[in-house]
Amino acid sequence: MRIVRYSYPSYRNLSPVTGAFNRAPWSGLENEIDRLFQSVVTDASPRFPVDLYEDKANAYVRAELPGINRADIGVELAEGELTITAARKTPATEGQAEETFNYRRVLTVPEDVQADQISAAYENGVLTVTLPKRAETQPKKITVAVK
Repeated sequence: MRIVRYSYPSYRNLSPVTGAFNRAPWSGLENEIDRLFQSVVTDASPRFPVDLYEDKANAYVRAELPGINRADIGVELAEGELTITAARKTPATEGQAEETFNYRRVLTVPEDVQADQISAAYENGVLTVTLPKRAETQPKKITVAVK
């Protein structure tokens, strides 16, 4: 048995056998990967971890924001999007000025949420946003009668 190392095709090592095959077969994938990494690199605000879960009555958004003061956290609901913003300030040291890092996360909220009943709590570095569901969308238990 003979083992041959596979070399990935590129523009340089593809010889155009026919006129119809002028580009690398992976160039579309390479372009998509480049576009993905470009969008990640150009995103100005870093993200923080978010957990989404729900029960029968509520949907919850849980964000880990350790070391951030409660006054530096903002929660806003507008046009079906929940925006969580936070700012972390590093103290000034010798030779360095105070720095502020801004975090932002935007989540789409389902239509069955009561916007006027939303609440948020921040405890031990964890922000929990409670999104109550409308009563008409909550599951109802129906009893079966015996005849």
